Amino acid sequence: MIEIKIDTEYIKLDQFLKYEGLINTGGEAKNVIMEGKVLVNGVVEKARGKKLRPEDVIEFEGRKYKIV
Repeated sequence: MIEIKIDTEYIKLDQFLKYEGLINTGGEAKNVIMEGKVLVNGVVEKARGKKLRPEDVIEFEGRKYKIV
C-alpha cells in the first residue's frame, strides 16, 4: 500500500487521481470515477468530489493508496 501524505484537511477524489499522476485530466478522472473503476474504503465511489481524509484507502488499477 502506498501512503500519500496530504497537508490539508482533505483532498477531493478527482484531485487525488490527478495529484498522483494516475490520470491526466479532470475529464479522464470524471470518466474513470463514473465507470466505477475507483474504490474508496472498499466501496465503489462515483462522486468525483468525494472528500478523502487521513486513513481513507483508495483502490485504482490494482493498487492501493492510503491517505495519511
